Amino acid sequence: MVTIEDIRAAATRVRDFTVRTPLLATRWGDERRPLWIKPENLQPIGAFKVRGAFNFIVRAVAAFGDSLRTRGVVAYSSGNHAQAVAYAARVHDIPATIVMPRETPAIKVDATRGHGAEVVLCAPGERERVAAAVVEETGGVLVPPFDHPDIIAGQGTIGLEIAEDLPSLDTVLVPISGGGLASGIGTAIRALCPRAKVFGVEPELAADTAESLRQGRRVEWSVEDRNRTIADGLRSQPSELTFAHLQQVLDGVITVSEKEIRAAVAELAHKAKLVSEPSGAVALAAYHRGETPQGRTVVILSGGNIEPRMLAEILAQ
Repeated sequence: MVTIEDIRAAATRVRDFTVRTPLLATRWGDERRPLWIKPENLQPIGAFKVRGAFNFIVRAVAAFGDSLRTRGVVAYSSGNHAQAVAYAARVHDIPATIVMPRETPAIKVDATRGHGAEVVLCAPGERERVAAAVVEETGGVLVPPFDHPDIIAGQGTIGLEIAEDLPSLDTVLVPISGGGLASGIGTAIRALCPRAKVFGVEPELAADTAESLRQGRRVEWSVEDRNRTIADGLRSQPSELTFAHLQQVLDGVITVSEKEIRAAVAELAHKAKLVSEPSGAVALAAYHRGETPQGRTVVILSGGNIEPRMLAEILAQ
């Protein structure tokens, strides 16, 4: 299990490669639950994933040395982890091959290629199998999107920054997909702000974690079911490792509708002047449900990589 010491060590490793995003106080939240936004859309690739990717790759460089520049790295992702690994690999002069589902928004595929990575497109539900085949063929090092302590610790640096900037916080709302982000942030908040509550947030159409926590075991949802949500970055399911963390660090999971997600994207643009992808807006959508305790509340805006056409459509509604 990842510890606060692991997260502090990760913060040192990624400091030169990531943005220490501000904690933005809003003027339009519920006065009983003052609202802050942690805008990870301001990271170099537009999402929090750079934190875990750099922590993993910096450690991999130390472990494998120059051979990593021959072997390369391999990742599979619906978009933001793909861009993060491609970007971190380019910074370290390492070749990268990224496996992405064909339904991934073009803006994320193009950005991944723009960072110099080779992109392999695959059918829905096939990305892990295809990535394993690429690793077998190339000898590359697999950089998992969430199922690794170094990834979790890297994402946990967000929680470290929140605790430093607002030690009196009462609640944190975190998007959940594979669970690496919520595992890392939850671990940091539990260690540094033990009285604060940590809630995960999922789309109703991809609420496998909420069901899993209710049943006390991981519950599988089909790819077809999870792919119904507009929040394309939240279609993965927790691994055994992340689920074990989530069981320890979450006080609950809030699910939100597609309509609520769209409204939150528009609200962030109009009121906060921040661009959010649907996956990045779910925490704000959950805040407006009013199901969390009173007190200082932080929502994680996890990413801003949205197709311009989709953003225009949402803002026009």
